[in-house]
Amino acid sequence: MSTTDATTAAALASAEAHSAHNYHPLPVVVAEAEGAWMTDVEGRRYLDMLAGYSALNFGHGNRRLIDAAKAQLERVTLTSRAFHHDRFAAFCAELAALCGKDMVLPMNTGAEAVETAVKTARKWGYRVKGVPDGRARIIVAADNFHGRTTTIVSFSTDPEARADYGPYTPGFDIVPYGDLEALTAAITDETVAVLLEPIQGEAGVLVPPPGYVAGVRAVTRERNVLFVADEIQSGLGRTGKTFACEHEGVVPDVYVLGKALGGGVVPVSAVVASADVLGVFRAGEHGSTFGGNPLACAVALEVVAMLRSGEYQQRATELGDHLHRELNLLVGGAVRAVRGRGLWAGVDIDPARGTGRQISERLMERGVLVKDTHGSTIRLAPPLVISKEDLDWGLDQLRAVLSE
Repeated sequence: MSTTDATTAAALASAEAHSAHNYHPLPVVVAEAEGAWMTDVEGRRYLDMLAGYSALNFGHGNRRLIDAAKAQLERVTLTSRAFHHDRFAAFCAELAALCGKDMVLPMNTGAEAVETAVKTARKWGYRVKGVPDGRARIIVAADNFHGRTTTIVSFSTDPEARADYGPYTPGFDIVPYGDLEALTAAITDETVAVLLEPIQGEAGVLVPPPGYVAGVRAVTRERNVLFVADEIQSGLGRTGKTFACEHEGVVPDVYVLGKALGGGVVPVSAVVASADVLGVFRAGEHGSTFGGNPLACAVALEVVAMLRSGEYQQRATELGDHLHRELNLLVGGAVRAVRGRGLWAGVDIDPARGTGRQISERLMERGVLVKDTHGSTIRLAPPLVISKEDLDWGLDQLRAVLSE
């Protein structure tokens, strides 16, 4: 880029030479961050309109979360699950209460939590539902993104995520997202779960038709199938509710959580469900050395406390309404469509104005960081702590780029 200076260029060259090329990041090298702003190695400031794909819902360097982490760092950071520690029980109890459930199975990354949910559903299917061994099936949606492990990419429809990783894990049935009739028709006596994102993030912030999530809840309950909601990106305040499922008054059987649960400080994920679901596990059947470690629990406990106030959900609702009003004014010109809920939007740019990558690079030149997906779509997901003034400034830069 024309603004890339010597320090940035050196860092980019070193990364290119010594890291696997499994990402294509924008050519910015961040050195510091606070709130909704990041500063690069050259001292340039950027408005973060991505928030780590919702991992930074509470902003960079949130003082409550940093203080919780610092206090725990002085005490104990890891015991493994070979022993109890004094933050574990409180974390599990408080997160379960936030979800209206009984039990928590903590992991580290979102993909680990999804894998755990898959194992939970299968084990429940065999031990509770009575599906014959080795026959359990899980229904998923096309265009999903649940992670990148071998099993998860086995039911991806994205060629970039899936190609060259076979042989693939069997046991999954893929139906069109938002098509309740197709999902219902796919359920058999061997179906143990339906695994869905209530809003598909990587696909471009796709919101399903009204009534879809409620319809999934109804049919899964009727057919004795678990409804597993992947709320890793959509949950914990992003859409204006604690969970995106709440927009249709739905409580799934299983929540899969991650990203914002670690407050942008440490990786924390969890599967949360009732005792008759997570109760299928016995000692030694699943685990994680770092899952539920003291540092993670201390930070996540503070995240839960912050969400209990309702402040962040309210901010996401109010600022999200403003964001979508402003974005929808652009539809019909350089913007073809806007989707999303709360402080989360997928913006389809007219391809004649550039690819999503090109638009992202032009915004970077103007001090705004976003991320593209699937052709000419960009995603906007600023931290929930962003001010209205900063949000408007970011939108002004988008308008300027689209008018070029």
